[in-house]
Amino acid sequence: MAALNRSREKFAVMTSPFSRDIFTTKYPRLFSPVVIPLAIFIVFVTWYFWISLSCPVGSAVRSHLCGTSHARVETFALWEGGRVGKVDNGYESEKVNGNETGVVNDKEPDVEYHDITGPVSASQVPVIQVDSSDEALPSDEGSREQASDISVSAETKEFEDNGSNEITFIDDFQNSEDLPETSSETSASSDCDLFHGQWIYDPAGPLYTNNSCPVLSQSQNCQGNGRPDKEYENWRWKPFQCELPRFNATKFLELMSGKTVTFAGDSVARNQMESLLCLLWQVETPKNRGNRRMQRWYFRSHSVTVIRIWSSWLVHHTSEAFSYIPEGITKIHLDKPDENIMELAPKSDVIVVSNGHWFTKTSAYLFHDEIVGTQSWSPPKNQQPMNFTNMEAFGITTETTLTALGTSQNYSGLTILMSYSPDHYEHGAWNTGGSCTGKDKPLLPGQLMEPQYTKIMHEKQLSGFHQAVKKKTNKSKLKLMDITEAFGYRHDGHPGPYRSTNPNKVTKRGPNGRPPPQDCLHWCMPGPIDTWNELMLETIRREFEGVRNTKS
Repeated sequence: MAALNRSREKFAVMTSPFSRDIFTTKYPRLFSPVVIPLAIFIVFVTWYFWISLSCPVGSAVRSHLCGTSHARVETFALWEGGRVGKVDNGYESEKVNGNETGVVNDKEPDVEYHDITGPVSASQVPVIQVDSSDEALPSDEGSREQASDISVSAETKEFEDNGSNEITFIDDFQNSEDLPETSSETSASSDCDLFHGQWIYDPAGPLYTNNSCPVLSQSQNCQGNGRPDKEYENWRWKPFQCELPRFNATKFLELMSGKTVTFAGDSVARNQMESLLCLLWQVETPKNRGNRRMQRWYFRSHSVTVIRIWSSWLVHHTSEAFSYIPEGITKIHLDKPDENIMELAPKSDVIVVSNGHWFTKTSAYLFHDEIVGTQSWSPPKNQQPMNFTNMEAFGITTETTLTALGTSQNYSGLTILMSYSPDHYEHGAWNTGGSCTGKDKPLLPGQLMEPQYTKIMHEKQLSGFHQAVKKKTNKSKLKLMDITEAFGYRHDGHPGPYRSTNPNKVTKRGPNGRPPPQDCLHWCMPGPIDTWNELMLETIRREFEGVRNTKS
């Protein structure tokens, strides 16, 4: 009882006004204003680091805490701070054999800007659907009818091994410890052949996801469009003679510091440019400085500018009536370079050229203002027959544009020609039942089927390149990135039927065995197209670091 009384007395003293005055006088503004906020801060920091370590992909938390927005953008949208751009990709439909197919207008996408105040959320980004119908093919390739005098039968191309390297495929790797080591900091030797090698499986996967790149065209967003497999993202190119480093975004920005890289070409060039933006976006968010004429992105940290202009044929073309060719049929001037490319050349340090898939589109070919050929259009019977095919026209236009760049007194940069990108339409063309459905691994050595059309287009392009090299007179450099054979193995890397978010799209063959509409030309992102930029970075490194070493 005595102990209980002493406890009561002690409690009364502690709770008396006098005792509270002593406590607050001795420790002013400590308990409530300091201790409670400090405790809240400790709890918040603990929670923050726990969330940051987990960083669930695609969650709303990651977009705020991890610095990467994973909100799905349904189509290609551009934005800069409070300005959001909506892109009109220029798609229209055309009837072929009674079926509606997607064809793309030959024009630069229109960009409309809208002012947005405050943070931009995914729901605020105005987007435009390219075409979600199953009847429309989302490709810029135009009509894919082959030249009448060229057979589209395929021939088997034997795989050539150098005898010192074994071909390595997915079954040879059971875990990441078995994977040959590659470093993003090391570079291939300058004399290494980058374009003969093999595809190896890399468990590490791509450097970005379809959710971490907001400028990815929806038609190439294979995972976002419901493609069920993902292994196509994990295959890396391994040259026989060396290691091709992973893409290093910081290294690219350092090499290109204060410089401009310009992509010129068709939708395949756009595919590569978007891949580059996705890779660079992981280290820095660029500013959009584009307009209705071109896409332009600016990376402030190193003053690097990335530009893309639309140039289907790389040369001048008109639609007005000419002689007996009516208005509306495109007239391609084989001997006149695209004036937009030549105008941008003096402002560009690197120009990446990629095209070829528009030469199946209905058109007429002019050389020195004389009609020398037509494609998918027959001239009147009383006109003299012409022997220029679309493949010959492709070679001539390649030579014309590269020669113009190599002889211009106002251009001294590096021109990189991307060789013809192979498609993988089997058992038909894109509009006659061709398909790449169900391909989930690269072709094995000895299985490469090179269509005759692809082979000739590649040969004509390389011939034009070599002729331009002979004619070069200025200080610019001209390099070839010969990706045609290497990417002939990647029939698994295309969107196939997974071209849109349409929940009702057809992805399986019908009762009659006919495959669904699909894209077997463009490349999934992430996917094989990212290797193009690894090869491009290595090409740029060899040129720019070599110049630095020579000067030092």
